[in-house]
Amino acid sequence: MPLHRVVALLTPPQSPFELACASEVFTTAPQDTPPRYSFRVCAERPGPLPTTAGYAMLVESGLAALEEADTVVVPGRQPPDATVPPTVTEALRAAHRRGARIVAICTGAFVLAQAGLLDGRRATTHWHSTARLAATFPEVEVDADVLFVDHGEVATSAGTGAGIDLCLHLVRADHGAAYAAQIARRMVLPPHREGSQLQYAEQPAPARADESLAPLLEWANSHLDTQLTLNHLAARAGLSSRTLARRFTEQLGTSPGQWLLGQRLDAARILLEQTDLPVDAIATRVGLASAINLRRRFRARLGTTPGAYRRTFSET
Repeated sequence: MPLHRVVALLTPPQSPFELACASEVFTTAPQDTPPRYSFRVCAERPGPLPTTAGYAMLVESGLAALEEADTVVVPGRQPPDATVPPTVTEALRAAHRRGARIVAICTGAFVLAQAGLLDGRRATTHWHSTARLAATFPEVEVDADVLFVDHGEVATSAGTGAGIDLCLHLVRADHGAAYAAQIARRMVLPPHREGSQLQYAEQPAPARADESLAPLLEWANSHLDTQLTLNHLAARAGLSSRTLARRFTEQLGTSPGQWLLGQRLDAARILLEQTDLPVDAIATRVGLASAINLRRRFRARLGTTPGAYRRTFSET
């Protein structure tokens, strides 16, 4: 299998942390598994590049690197709306025209917007900069509430943590849920978050230990084959249904039902990849009751069928 070539396009002053997040996802290979990606960085000109951390980063490749990229990642920089040289925006447009996937992390969305790649599209960026993005580029449909937006050939994320979510989402799309889950485990990350989840909790104060949903989520993930209604989950947590729903919104930015559906579909994806179980057996094992229900939910969430997904990602 040829390596998928990921090239990070750096624009000064570059955020080294967001660059490192993308590098970590795309260069981590699960144990005893060959790498699936190559990763390199480039800038308008090779040489030292200023960063937001106060030191210069030595970049060895120029814009010609984009001509070979399968995915181009534009990490965040400050200030977000600083002018991008025409040579950079044209190189991005050229990469997009020839079929490269263009991805922005955090304020990297401003670079894509300057290149015209977000015109007429829904996009996001860090919540602190969404109003500025909308005001500066009125032709972009800015969604301030989501973690990331993926159009297939163009994708944008909110802040740094959401950038990791987006990168893992792309790995999941390229190589399946099981492979992405192994990378997440190597990075000591929790189960993935869907792009539609909120950027931040309604109440910014961290949950107290006795309010954390982590024990309930772990228990629910090990009982996906059982009936898990809101009332069942609330009883397990010793809370009212209304209080549990509020804590899901505060801590996860989604509802209990949507979170549970995501976990069940992830479990189904891994079973489709790693076993030859019939679809109806997988549906029962993950708590979706029937093959018909699994197919309907699968198509609505992933835009494909369980059978097509298995043919693409099966490891058996």
